[in-house]
Amino acid sequence: MFDNLSNRFDGIFKRIRGKGRLTEADVDEVLKEIRTALLEADVNVSVVRNLVARIREGAVGIESSKALDPSQQVIKLVNQELTNILGGETLKITYASRPPTVVLMAGLQGSGKTTNSAKLARWFKSQGRHPLLVGADLQRPAAVEQLRTLGRQIDVPVFSEPGDPVSTATRGLAEARRLGKDVLIVDTAGRLAIDDEMMAQIRQISDQITPNYTFLVIDAMTGQDAVTVAEAFHATLQIDGVILSKLDGDARGGAALSVKEVIGRPIAFASTGEKLDAFDQFHPDRMASRILGMGDVLTLIEQAEKAFEKDQAEEAAAKLLEGEFTLDDFLEQMQSLKKMGPLGGLLGMMPGMPKELKNAQIGDDDLKPVEAIIRSMTREERRKPEIINGSRRQRIATGSGRSIAEVNRLVKQFSEMQKMMKRMGAAAPGKKGKKGKMAGLAGLGALGGGGLPGLGGPGGGPAGGPGGGFPGFPPSR
Repeated sequence: MFDNLSNRFDGIFKRIRGKGRLTEADVDEVLKEIRTALLEADVNVSVVRNLVARIREGAVGIESSKALDPSQQVIKLVNQELTNILGGETLKITYASRPPTVVLMAGLQGSGKTTNSAKLARWFKSQGRHPLLVGADLQRPAAVEQLRTLGRQIDVPVFSEPGDPVSTATRGLAEARRLGKDVLIVDTAGRLAIDDEMMAQIRQISDQITPNYTFLVIDAMTGQDAVTVAEAFHATLQIDGVILSKLDGDARGGAALSVKEVIGRPIAFASTGEKLDAFDQFHPDRMASRILGMGDVLTLIEQAEKAFEKDQAEEAAAKLLEGEFTLDDFLEQMQSLKKMGPLGGLLGMMPGMPKELKNAQIGDDDLKPVEAIIRSMTREERRKPEIINGSRRQRIATGSGRSIAEVNRLVKQFSEMQKMMKRMGAAAPGKKGKKGKMAGLAGLGALGGGGLPGLGGPGGGPAGGPGGGFPGFPPSR
């Protein structure tokens, strides 16, 4: 998501780098391009107008400071404004003093409401809560069965009964209290378009269950239409937050950049894929940073923490810094890396990653050649790659179905990564591995030192220095 907008911003800021002072003409040119970029991203026209006006107010007359040049100050200003229109701060969920905390899900048919109800239930479970799902979408055939199927996948019970949706929601609340559930999520019916019947029904449900939170699920791919939908639902229900679905399917992102400014309610959660774990709270500051090509290290760390066991991560970090990291260790870390999500998405979170890599479609299949080569080695060869001579390389290439050149490249790059990490370890004060949150990134040691050997992406070549990205890909410039 936001790929097109991010690329446009990158080109805009390149043209003003190195200037000692920005004239009014410079600012006008930059703002004209920013306005065009935002409109092309399908951002609401009034939102664009207000955003550009605020940036203009702060940008005219910017001069070099001791810390930042004008282009950096403009980027800082744009980052602040993007963060504000995306919501400013992450929505903090406050739980009801008398359980359950009731969440009402609203949205049009096809927005992903039922799936996101299950994703939200899974998220609450990860917070130590005990949710109950209620299938009050009795309009769409098989909607309740879909919810039951999703509920079984995440081990969350689902309540529903045929008849009246308002009655079903009300009885669902009573069932949650009977079972001692502390979160209730009510999935409601949608329509292909906004109509009076749908609005009246969801208004009645809301009146009966008095939700603590009403979340509107919006398909991020609907563009400016999302604003019209948000305004209509907000006028009826007083929306507390928005859940953006299908963020992975839209490179523009206009819906995300428009909703908060128009209805004054934040984006609460974002769904970034079809899997039930591709869902999390929305962080405006992190998203703004990613749009401007500055990465998203905090999210990268959080995903690493989920994927890597702490003890395993700290052990891997210590081995990296001692120069004792073997190809067996590397293979183990690759398996954990897959749990963090698509490789292309991880690259987009890394600061300074070249544009061609952030936009590259890189998936788990790209790791298979590396895995095949390593698995074709003997245990001794994985522990001591330096013993791999010509005949061994031929055997490994044959066994993995890869070329001798690919085997050579992997062995060479892994050796260079080992040397570089050992030098970093020798220079570091103390060599006890990563601590605290950074322990979760131990399995991504290759990220900082040049990345995954042998992937042979654009540029190929040996591993880069710190921050150089994945081996096989070019170092960041």
